[in-house]
This record gives sequence, structure tokens and C-alpha cells, in this order.
Amino acid sequence: MSYTKADYAFMARAIQLARKSMYTTHPNPNVGCIFVKDHKIIAEGWHQYAGGPHAEINALNNTKEDISGASCYVSLEPCCHTGRTPPCVDALIEAGISQLYIAMLDPNPLVAGRGLERAEQAGIKTDTGLLELQAASNNKGYILRRTANRPRVTCKMAISLDGKTALNNGESKWITSSDARLDVQRLRASSSAIMTGIGTVLADDPSLTVWEIDLQGRQPVRVVIDPELKFPPTAKMLQLPGQTLIFTKNNMNKNAEILRQAGAEVINKAVDRKDFLMAVLKHLAMEKEINEVLLEAGASLAGSMLEQGLIDELILYQAPVLMGNKARSMLELPEFNSMQEIIQLDMNDIKMVGKDIRISLKSIIKV
Repeated sequence: MSYTKADYAFMARAIQLARKSMYTTHPNPNVGCIFVKDHKIIAEGWHQYAGGPHAEINALNNTKEDISGASCYVSLEPCCHTGRTPPCVDALIEAGISQLYIAMLDPNPLVAGRGLERAEQAGIKTDTGLLELQAASNNKGYILRRTANRPRVTCKMAISLDGKTALNNGESKWITSSDARLDVQRLRASSSAIMTGIGTVLADDPSLTVWEIDLQGRQPVRVVIDPELKFPPTAKMLQLPGQTLIFTKNNMNKNAEILRQAGAEVINKAVDRKDFLMAVLKHLAMEKEINEVLLEAGASLAGSMLEQGLIDELILYQAPVLMGNKARSMLELPEFNSMQEIIQLDMNDIKMVGKDIRISLKSIIKV
């Protein structure tokens, strides 16, 4: 189908609306919707929080104009099943729209073309694929969870110009500026979960929470990789609101019940060492509906995740400081004996954040 400039503008607006709730819809996708009649927008809405009305319903509720005969532009296929809310496609049919433009089909097996089909059966003209890539960029983690049964993983690191993350004695506060740290809060806020390793917990006792950004009561799930179950019951994160998951290979450890009583969920993954991290990610996706994981870990866990192809994006905040050759490196990786063995990354983006450089890199290792 050939699209007009107005079609592109209308769908772009729906996609823009979807971004308004990047922090609050987990585990649901981000969706925007508009209704157009006589070449002008008469209603618009977006999915604001999980369990609340979807984008189409919010748009319908946001106008007193007659929707019948209007065209609907929506960034993701309307749902056709009853979950926490009724099917959106039925509401569109009842409203009497004449045409439905869908940027991308929903990879959720409960939908996956069925919403489109139901609209067509009701006599609505349909079209899919308008600005599909742009719409997909709003829901990378959701799409990956639905298609590959694992969440999308972003690894964040603060480093010096010489690629170091801490002094040899472990001191690292603060390498980067307050501007960079606020940007990290935005990364945390857009994540379903924040993951770290037991080494970071023992060394820093982190909170792994979001501050200064309103998440409407939500906090990302805290995930700790702890194969030998050394997690201290007095850790700060167990005193804070939100859920803490500890993944171990040593569930018989006497510490397990103590941690459960302290509020943690201890999850045993009795698999080979090489399969452990993938098993964790699959559990997060399939059992906990986690779309986006932000990895904030030390060199060992981050290096293992990267080497195994489990990091989709690497974000580096590089400060204009030098920390010396004895400072701690950002990643623990095996020794490479030829240039053919080195890990190559694709540069996504680079920009200034305060006085620091924010570098976004895409992993090209796939498992």
C-alpha cells in the first residue's frame, strides 16, 4: 500500500504517544493510538500502566466526538483476548471505525494476527507495516521475550578514559558526573529488572532502586547472580520496597531459608555452568515476564555475559579521568591469541552527557 505524508505523520504521532509510558507499563508493551476523521486527529491515547486501559480504550475515552467512520492508527496490533482488560479490537469494532492502520503485529501468541483478522471479519479495512521499525524500537525487550523467550539485556558501565571501573582498592565513587548518574536512573526506570552479581553485593551493598523518577509505585525487580549463595541476609536491598530474586546453584545451602524469611526469592538452577546464565534469563522471561534487564555488574559477570552473547547493548559512560594500569578493568575476558578471536561490537550512538561521553554499542555475538 502506498502511504501519504499524513499517514506517516499520524502513525508517528501514535508511536510518540507510546513513548510516554516507557517507565510504567512493564510487563506490557508500550502502545499509542490516535483516531483521525476528516484529516484531523479527534482522539489520542496511550497505554499508561499494566492492568489499566489499553491505548485504544484511553483514546476512545479521551474524546466526545463521534468515532464512527474514523481511521485508527495504532503502534501495535489491538489485543483480541481477555486478560486484565477486555479485547481492544472489539471496542474498535463497536466504535464503528472504517480503517485500521497497525504499525506492527503483536508477537504475543494470544494475539499474533488474530486482532487484525477479527477487524477484517468485521468489515474494517486494515493495513500493517507503516513505520514498523520505529514502532518496534519502543518494545525491543517485549518483542525479544515473546520471540526468543529471554529478556533484552543492556549492560551499563562507568569507566575512565583508560577503560577502568575502580581503583585497585575497589574505590569507584564517583568516576562519572551527576549528569551521567541521572541518565543511569532513566535507564533503570525503563528496565523491568536490574541485575548484578554477588561480588558487587558483598563489596558495595547496593540498593538497585530508582530515585527522582516517578514509576507510579513500581520498582524494577532486583536480580542477583549468586551460584554459591553467599548473599548476606542483612543486605540493604532486602530492607527496601520491591522484589529481590537470588539465582543460585546451591539451594541446599542453609542460608536459603534465612534469605526467604528475610523477603528474598531464592531460585535454584541446577544446570551446567555454561548454561546457568541463559537459564536465569529464560526464567526471568517465562516465569517473571521480564522484558528489559539492566546489568550493573563487575568485570567477571559482565565479561561472562558478553562472551556468551547475552548482552544486547553495552552502554559506557566514559569520564575524562585516568585511573592507572593497576586499576580494575571493565571486563574479564579470555586471552585472545589472534585478531580473528576478538569480540567486535557495532557502534549505535555516541553523545555527551554533562562532561562525560555516553557510548552505546550493540553486541553482534548471538547464541
